Formats: sequence, C-alpha cells, structure tokens
Amino acid sequence: MKMYTLTACQDLIDRYVNKCGGECTELEEGVLGYGTLILHNAKGKKTIVIKEVYINAWSSGHSIRMYNKMPKKLEKMLDKVW
Repeated sequence: MKMYTLTACQDLIDRYVNKCGGECTELEEGVLGYGTLILHNAKGKKTIVIKEVYINAWSSGHSIRMYNKMPKKLEKMLDKVW
C-alpha cells in the first residue's frame, strides 16, 4: 500500500473540489490527519477515497483509492451522512 502525506492529500482535495467542481464528504474524523474522506460528483472524474492509516502513536499516513464508478457500499455510507 502506498502512503501519502497530508500535503499531497490537501493538494488532491483542492484540485478535485476547486478545479473539477467535485464535492468532499467526511465520513470519519481523523486524529492526526483527514480520517476518511470521499471525493465525488466531479463530472468525468473518478470517485476517490482517502483514508488515514495508523503508523505509530505520533504519526499517520493516508491511503488513496480511486474508483471509476462509485461502489454501492460508498453510496450507502453517503446516504447515512446526508
């Protein structure tokens, strides 16, 4: 699993929301980072899930997964948030 820094995730979120017109929804609040975020609803772009991953007591990283089509499980999670 490839790990990403907080700055790399911040740049990805900024580009997805501001340049592509997508939305960012927080599913779980993070401790040292973003927690669990879903970037979605950008026309012609993939759905992206950013998850905070525990490394040790003082640091964490982030994993990023991209989907061509939003999985049903994520749709259900978004429905609970809304």
